[in-house]
Parts: sequence; C-alpha cells; structure tokens
Amino acid sequence: MAIEASSSELEQFRSGDDKRPFVLVQLLRFAEGGRDQYLQYSVQVQPILRSLGAQVLYGGECVEPLVAGESQAWDAVVLVRYPNRTAYVQMHADPEYQAIAPLRRAALREAVLLPMNDWPGR
Repeated sequence: MAIEASSSELEQFRSGDDKRPFVLVQLLRFAEGGRDQYLQYSVQVQPILRSLGAQVLYGGECVEPLVAGESQAWDAVVLVRYPNRTAYVQMHADPEYQAIAPLRRAALREAVLLPMNDWPGR
C-alpha cells in the first residue's frame, strides 16, 4: 500500500483546487520502530505547515479499537487543515519538506489520506 501520493496524483489533486480550505485526515500504521521516527517528522514539519497557512488540528494514537476489524485498526490519526489544495502540493515540492520526507516514509508501513471538505452551512 502506498503511503504518499505520486506526482501525477498530486497534480490531479491540485487541478481540482477550488481555493477552499480542506482537512486532510491521515490514518497511519507504523513500521517497526516507526512511531519515534514519525514523531521526529511531526516536529520538523510544523514550521513548513505554518509557512503555508496550514495547521495540525489533531494528532493522536489509538488506545484500543472499539468498532474495527483487524485491517481497520490504525496506530494513529493526524488531521491537518490546509488553506487549499495548491498549498498541499506546494509543500511536497518544498526543499525543506523533501529533506524530512524520508523520515515519514521510513516511519510508516501504511497510510490512508482522506481530503475532507466542510459540510455546507458549517
């Protein structure tokens, strides 16, 4: 399973940019010893996110799955609000981000990335 979008997937995502903010829900499954590497990545990505106008809304680990099959149990979830799709794609092209991206890759065994729009009227 892929843990990050390919360049063509990023370009397709950016092409649908409606200039509205979105929240990226990230379901994460750590590789052996990956938790500590991901926490290092998390600290280092914060200034990059801020420079793009993005913000971590929540990051945490699963204590115990309540209603989930074995394949649905995830180690952690991270929610980041981005100002728009273009900002998310720009982050991936940023040399500072590219320097720390190997930490994220090494930390994760699996990931699901779910871009979410606010419901109308919210």
